[in-house]
Amino acid sequence: MKYWPAFLTLLAAVFCFLTAADWLTSLTVISGVACVSLIAVGKRLGYLIGLVSSVTYAWVAYQNGLFGETGLNLFFYLPTGIVGYFMWGNNEADGTVKMRRLTAAHRWYLMAGALLATAGLGLLLQAIPGQNSPFVDAATNLLSIVATLLMMWRFAEQWWLYVALNVLTVTLWSLRYFEDGYAADMMIFLWLIYLINSIFGLVTWTRKARVLPDTVQHSARTGS
Repeated sequence: MKYWPAFLTLLAAVFCFLTAADWLTSLTVISGVACVSLIAVGKRLGYLIGLVSSVTYAWVAYQNGLFGETGLNLFFYLPTGIVGYFMWGNNEADGTVKMRRLTAAHRWYLMAGALLATAGLGLLLQAIPGQNSPFVDAATNLLSIVATLLMMWRFAEQWWLYVALNVLTVTLWSLRYFEDGYAADMMIFLWLIYLINSIFGLVTWTRKARVLPDTVQHSARTGS
């Protein structure tokens, strides 16, 4: 497990080299893969590397008219990356974050809330001139927000959302690819790697969360 980040990041770097990707696209892919693979094994360094990928990915998304993705990375991932780094620092054991799980009731609340919010955001994005795939963009944004909050609070259920998010985002970039979007092929590769990593993270966190079955109520009281 400890070699997972190195393996996945090396795979991304080799792919960028073989495809002769430009420097911005390569930086986006490599930093993104390094970020999520470190998070998958519970290492908070992933948050700091994620700050780089947030900025570069936002530019690629902007070039493709995906304004929801652009705003998400600049105005949500950047600040939560900093906050999450320190939150995890207060909940580590031997350099790895302590992992926990949600109650069944809270899973249903999250699902219902995410569906309603996705519909509302999709309608808002649809009203923006030049916006592409508004409801898919909305779904990826809402899933990203909820999954990131779960990640900051160290809940294993984040990975179920990331699996769904990655499938949707591959679809989103596939649509851009068929419309000759900028670096769309590389973004498809990036999100396929994210999908593989999310499955790995789901297995890893679910297994480890059983050892430390923290509760939502404790999180609310401590603010951790």
